[in-house]
Amino acid sequence: MIFNKSIGLDIGLTKIKAISLYRQKESLIFDAFQTLASPSRGMISESPLDEREMAQALEKAVDDLKANSKSVNIALADNKAYTKVIDMPVLSDKELSLAIYWEAERHIPVDLSTITLVWNVLKRPPKSSIGEKMQVLMVGAPTALVNKYQKILQMANLTLNSIETETLAILRALVSSNLPPTIILNIGTINTSLTIIKNGILVLTYSIPTGGNAISRSIEADFGLTTSQSEEYKKTYGISKAGAGQTIGRSTEPILASILMEIKKAIAFYSQKYKDDSIIQQILLSGGTAKLPGINLFFAESLGIETVVANPWKIFANQKIPAELLNGSSDYTIALGLAMRDL
Repeated sequence: MIFNKSIGLDIGLTKIKAISLYRQKESLIFDAFQTLASPSRGMISESPLDEREMAQALEKAVDDLKANSKSVNIALADNKAYTKVIDMPVLSDKELSLAIYWEAERHIPVDLSTITLVWNVLKRPPKSSIGEKMQVLMVGAPTALVNKYQKILQMANLTLNSIETETLAILRALVSSNLPPTIILNIGTINTSLTIIKNGILVLTYSIPTGGNAISRSIEADFGLTTSQSEEYKKTYGISKAGAGQTIGRSTEPILASILMEIKKAIAFYSQKYKDDSIIQQILLSGGTAKLPGINLFFAESLGIETVVANPWKIFANQKIPAELLNGSSDYTIALGLAMRDL
């Protein structure tokens, strides 16, 4: 039997990750995955040679899946787009399509003629509800950046099925309707995305301009290490309180403390807006940096909130998932969430 396979292509700064899935009856089935190093200039270069190198890498990642499909779902880094959850009066879809541009002018600090704008209704109370507002997720991405991705995918002989932000892919992979009020913290290479979920719905999201690279640079500067050595120290010792982890932790902690401060601000905003009993009950860590030894304990002890490394593969419990994916589960959340789209 031939199944329609969905491909998630996570184009990261240091790695390209591709995952293919398909649906069989009511179940999602894992098909294949590929990981390879991103070209050093990544997607930022305007050089035709660099663009060709990136296109070749993307084409290889998808071809090696052997999924018999060239259609891919991709994501923009959260710091490359403008994402906002906004409260609005209860409107019809037609009314919203007109009003959303007024909201965009308030929240997006650039000329809207340079932005590709999309939106999605997260919650729409009945019009008869008194005082309740609808919640709308608004995402604006630079049109030039979207066009750049499309161009390189075409060079790679790939078809763009969808493009969204990394946060939306992460939520698809991790959020279920019975999830308690939760903060999802995706610590990427250069930025960290913070998202709050309440009743299975996104209520707050924004990007913090620091990530795993800042931790590596701090270790590198404090101990006079090379870039590769600092990466190895970071992965081995993290912020553990045991042995050398205590010493390395003194370099790691200031970076994590800046993220911690943003989490406290987000919790204060949430508590002020939702004055009920729906307190934040857990923090899910995602991204490559989530694997650092002791990082979950750092946030748990600092905030008094249970903190765990997210495992997006739980829904595939009865399937044989490669050990590389299970061991680095939080690092594949975006690719998996992209592959789950439309299935």
